[in-house]
Amino acid sequence: SKPSQRKQKEGDYDLVSGTRYQGNGGVYGWDLRRKLISRGANFLTQVLLRPGASDLTGSFRLYKKKVLESLVERCVSKGYVFQMEMIVRARQLNYTIGE
Repeated sequence: SKPSQRKQKEGDYDLVSGTRYQGNGGVYGWDLRRKLISRGANFLTQVLLRPGASDLTGSFRLYKKKVLESLVERCVSKGYVFQMEMIVRARQLNYTIGE
């Protein structure tokens, strides 16, 4: 099975979020400016919101269906910031997050 599925089964997490910032993660084909913006946005969000996940702008996620439905109902963001909002709201609702 895929790493996200293995992680979900391991802790029965409500959502599993992939990260580019631990282990062998990374990004390819990005210029320095885009890397700095991504790192900066994630750092600032960590400091302000304490979301419990290291990569809030990554798009590799696995959600339990009821959790995804609950978060989508509450999501008000437009554009890519919804990725951050989903994690922050998950934390506020006490959903468990694996990474």
